[in-house]
Amino acid sequence: MRLGFFTMPLHPPHRPPVVTLEEDRAAIILADQLGFYDAFVGEHLTEPSENVTNSFIFLATLIHHTKTIRLATGTSNLSHSHPTLIAAHAAMFDHLAQGRFIFGISPGALPSDAEALGLLAEDRNKLFAEAIDVILAIWEGKVPYDIDLPGNRFKVTTATTQNAAIGRGTMYKPYQQPRPEIVGTVVAPGSKGVIAMGERDFHPLSANFLLSKYLPSHWNNYAEGKQRAGQIAAPEDWRIARTIFVADDDRTARRYGLEDSASPYRYYWDLLLRKMLISKRQAIFKTHPGQDDRELTTDYMVKQLVICGSPNKVADQILALREEAGDFGEIVYAGMDWVDPLLAKRSMELMAEQVMPQVNAAINRSRRQAAA
Repeated sequence: MRLGFFTMPLHPPHRPPVVTLEEDRAAIILADQLGFYDAFVGEHLTEPSENVTNSFIFLATLIHHTKTIRLATGTSNLSHSHPTLIAAHAAMFDHLAQGRFIFGISPGALPSDAEALGLLAEDRNKLFAEAIDVILAIWEGKVPYDIDLPGNRFKVTTATTQNAAIGRGTMYKPYQQPRPEIVGTVVAPGSKGVIAMGERDFHPLSANFLLSKYLPSHWNNYAEGKQRAGQIAAPEDWRIARTIFVADDDRTARRYGLEDSASPYRYYWDLLLRKMLISKRQAIFKTHPGQDDRELTTDYMVKQLVICGSPNKVADQILALREEAGDFGEIVYAGMDWVDPLLAKRSMELMAEQVMPQVNAAINRSRRQAAA
């Protein structure tokens, strides 16, 4: 099982972006040093607590400060820009990163972003689907492109102005051929969008927002999509994000991860719950559809959605998650605000150096026993 990183850490509003952006950069640089496989960075325009407004710009600052970690948009919100722009920017980034790039995509769910862009009345899922079709057509196409897909609002051509003698009218193709890995974040239980991911060989990342009981639905739908494409789904292509805190002892883990009023984990889940209630998307937190909203408290959230403890305890919880969800290829560690930088860094160190070796040793033992 690989170890990844995802950050959209909900910084408190009193902390200036010049500080929090550097903190988030430091987290990914540390993840690279510790051998994390990849780092996903989200983007929003109109919520200062989520401080990255463009994941490409943020990740570009990390190319020459990291060595092996793959830098991933997490996600690029495809409804926000013309697909020609995104195709060109993503392809250039892939060259700058020399292939250490994963293209994470989504429609862009934040309503205030959509309102600011004049898109509030638009079907952003439709915009997303049209945009990714055009991006792939650009990468696969030849000059002068002439992209005019049925039912798609985006038409792309450079036929009128193309000049082959000077190279005019041509766009970048990605460094990775035929294209970078494409990853879609999945939030909703039973999401049908995962079927389409399987059909198109995009890879799912199940969000840390979702109760673990719903995770098998993502795999089942992904496997269905792969089957429709005449292929077999590979567990190594499935990522699961979880909110994790590891400490040297269980007492410190409980205090900082679950109980302390200043805990960044409590802050994260309290704020995220309020956001989801406003958007009427709180069903993702419920153990059953009829559960009363009044049961969704901060204590409930951290109990249900934070993996927390000493290395042995966290390793046991991740293995239990794997038993519940089924086999998957990567556990994605969700970044938080660094209320206590020493504890935050120590958690990442323990996760990489103690938890993951235990997890992978147990998985390998289980596979050997199954093969015997």
